[in-house]
Amino acid sequence: MVENTAISALSDVPEQDVLALNNAHAAELSWLEPSDLRHLIAEAFYAQAVGGCDAFLIAFDQDADYASPNFQWFRARYARFVYVDRVVVSPAARGRGLARTLYHDLFERAAAAGHTIVTCEVNSEPPNPASDAFHAALGFLVVGSAAIHDGRKTVRYFLRDL
Repeated sequence: MVENTAISALSDVPEQDVLALNNAHAAELSWLEPSDLRHLIAEAFYAQAVGGCDAFLIAFDQDADYASPNFQWFRARYARFVYVDRVVVSPAARGRGLARTLYHDLFERAAAAGHTIVTCEVNSEPPNPASDAFHAALGFLVVGSAAIHDGRKTVRYFLRDL
């Protein structure tokens, strides 16, 4: 059963809590400094937390000021989209359906705003099999791949129709 699924704006969560959760998973997400986090939240189409800061999701639409090579990959191929930049659940809160709750809320908000697709990337090197399985269960399909950061990381790009 899903518990404590109150969704709140990420800007209402203490910044240090968001940074701590993000940076504990920097290998999967990328490290953030406080100014980076504030920029992401300011540019986000969706920046929400659930369970206080047990989990959060940040997503952008095609108009965001965001230089990420993964975001730019989608921008070069799709005129209109929502891109999930990062989603993370604290280890103590895993298995409670929090990421699924955030994704379903994002899907509703994206559809209400007239979007028809949600996109994301998942690391293939280093591998992230839990994320692969999670996104497949939500109906995401692979639409491409790339080597980024001078080949130190490879990713697969995913898309889900709304």
